[in-house]
Amino acid sequence: MNEASSRSHAVMTITVVEQTFNEKTNKLVKKTSKIHIVDLAGSERADSTGATGARLKEGASINQSLSALGNVINALTKADRGHVPYRDSKLTYLLSDSLGGNSLTLMISCISPVTFNYEESLSTLRFAERAKSIKNYAKINTVCFREHA
Repeated sequence: MNEASSRSHAVMTITVVEQTFNEKTNKLVKKTSKIHIVDLAGSERADSTGATGARLKEGASINQSLSALGNVINALTKADRGHVPYRDSKLTYLLSDSLGGNSLTLMISCISPVTFNYEESLSTLRFAERAKSIKNYAKINTVCFREHA
């Protein structure tokens, strides 16, 4: 972390809507899909960054949302999927359909080969391993909304 670094998560959502005519059912069908492109800020240990003031508060907020994401991933990987705390953060609520819903999900984790960052890299790999064990079953989202005249 430095003076010019951006300490935030970035989420871009693209919603694609396609309307087609199904000749077998004689109905117009609407298919929708969403693509979330997410760049998560990494967790930072306050003592190793030397952050103070607003930067320290920013880092704490980022760590809190990453912790909420970890809690959701833990809940989704349990055999008895009870309550999943999607509403604990804006990030997890926004990504709820990608995390445990009707979706295909790809995660790319960036780690550092530097010995100094060993603990952070190991933590990132453990996080990715837990996320990898989430099982989603994607289906095509279609809605028939009117008969063709």
